[in-house]
Amino acid sequence: MTHSPTMTMVFIALLAQTTLCYSKITNGGYLYPQFYDRCCPQVTNIVRTIVAQAIAQDPRMAASLLRLHFHDCFVKGCDASILLDNGGTRNVISEKGSIPNSYSARGFEVIDRIKAALETACPQTVSCADILALAARDSTVLSGGPSWEVPVGRRDSLGASLHGSNHNIAAPNNTFQTILTKFKIQGLDLVDLVALSGSHTIGNARCTSFKQRLYGNTGNEHMNQLFAAQMRVNCPQSGGDQNLFFLDNVTPMKFDNEYYKNLMDSKGVLSSDQILFKDNQESMQIVKEYAENEDMFFQQFAKSMVKMGNISPLTGFRGQIRKSCRNIKG
Repeated sequence: MTHSPTMTMVFIALLAQTTLCYSKITNGGYLYPQFYDRCCPQVTNIVRTIVAQAIAQDPRMAASLLRLHFHDCFVKGCDASILLDNGGTRNVISEKGSIPNSYSARGFEVIDRIKAALETACPQTVSCADILALAARDSTVLSGGPSWEVPVGRRDSLGASLHGSNHNIAAPNNTFQTILTKFKIQGLDLVDLVALSGSHTIGNARCTSFKQRLYGNTGNEHMNQLFAAQMRVNCPQSGGDQNLFFLDNVTPMKFDNEYYKNLMDSKGVLSSDQILFKDNQESMQIVKEYAENEDMFFQQFAKSMVKMGNISPLTGFRGQIRKSCRNIKG
């Protein structure tokens, strides 16, 4: 069988492109925004389009996708371990059943749709970990928040850590020092803590995550009492644990600096939010600055998101590029 010169040239071009993608994916040990420029140039458009569709259908999805990236990065690094289901070839114990994720982590179907579209456009090229990072940025922008260049080139984990998910992620009732320590372990500092907490300018909290503030002795004295009374209406002392409340009830769907203004008015829904304006003079000063200057908050949030996205990424020959974000390749 003979091939025409044109067919041979096309084959050589495709082979060269495949080799280029392979070399880019397997070599090097750092992340950079142009990683997919040659081997999957449509990646950002595909992710943005599907995220926009998802948020149009369900405005809550913006906060959910942003949260997935957070909860991924704080456990084993930004490696898409949060997406893995139970079982599979390596008998994974999923992080989805952890205390911070159970009944609250969502958006997995959106990530699945993005992955399926990218597998059609650029098979075995774009990692699920990078999809999470890009989706978090797009969710922020589509909600009115800042944009930033997302360094990419992450690879996907070969396992999950239920223990890490239960212990590494800040809990609503953690003390200020405990939360700051959890951030510092990841290489993030106090400024990153206050800025990244600003992601709670969108999204919801479940009644169970702040009920102790409404009916116990912990944190109640630092909550606007009229605000607390309003919260008790749909967060009863018994039952209603899964009832949802806006983390920012002023502009709940808009990514802005209203979150910090709420903290100054003692209207932080979670104890872990309100303590930023209660337990530490430096964090109180940053809260004031962000409440007064939205641009300052936006600039730091973008910087801190890039910094968080650089937590222990898998690069080079480590990890893999999953075909399905929920399962490790056999």
